[in-house]
Amino acid sequence: MKFTDKLLNASRKNKSWLCIGLDPDPELMPGVDVLQFNKAIIEATCDLVCAYKPNLAFYEALGTEGLAILEKTVKYMPGDIPVIGDAKRGDIGNTARAYARALFSVLGFDAATVNPYLGFDSLEPFINYQDKGVFILCRTSNRGATDFQDLLTNGLPLYEAVAQKAQEWNIHGNIGLVVGATYPEELKKVRSICPEMPLLIPGIGAQGGDLASAVGYGVDARGEKAIINVSRQILYASKEKDFAQAARNVAEKIRSQINDYRNKAR
Repeated sequence: MKFTDKLLNASRKNKSWLCIGLDPDPELMPGVDVLQFNKAIIEATCDLVCAYKPNLAFYEALGTEGLAILEKTVKYMPGDIPVIGDAKRGDIGNTARAYARALFSVLGFDAATVNPYLGFDSLEPFINYQDKGVFILCRTSNRGATDFQDLLTNGLPLYEAVAQKAQEWNIHGNIGLVVGATYPEELKKVRSICPEMPLLIPGIGAQGGDLASAVGYGVDARGEKAIINVSRQILYASKEKDFAQAARNVAEKIRSQINDYRNKAR
């Protein structure tokens, strides 16, 4: 099954465009091991989400044990929920092929985030996995995004040029873009350039992005394909034994808010 079809199926089944970032931080966790924590969060929220997004940095920071936990976490996911590997990979072609194989064939992610700075040949190995999703960094949510992404290239801000290239490269229909909720006007512009492309939208919660504008500007004409990622606000809703139920309560609230904003945007 193609990534976009799996994403749409999960979203429609769960009535959700909420994605939970599974980014475990032992300093914030309530005294359980990482795999136990991940499993509890998944069990508590899998009927409320359209996807999960583990960021590889949090697992790599734990060494070889962390990578084993990541692999077990991906295998524990319900089969009908897509999993996005947030790796932000980008390198020359030969290395990119190894990265793509690691993320898609070895770890089994349904999609991955990639960095376009090295150009098309660095992304082509990912795009060639036609059933997998490839989310290209376009307008990132961090404060320093303006350092390069606002620079003009052929009269356009770089992030707009990236969006246009992504549209051009999307011959297999498996490309999406990462656009931060912290830049709502840029999100609106990117959606106008790529009206049907899935947009992965981080920056809600701890980073201060506005949920209403993220949904209103991010959804396509059908009110879909805006993947609203929330991590810390859900994962660490409680540091007590009730952490999984607390995470579910917050996730349910955010899903409801997203759906309310979607209905207003349509």
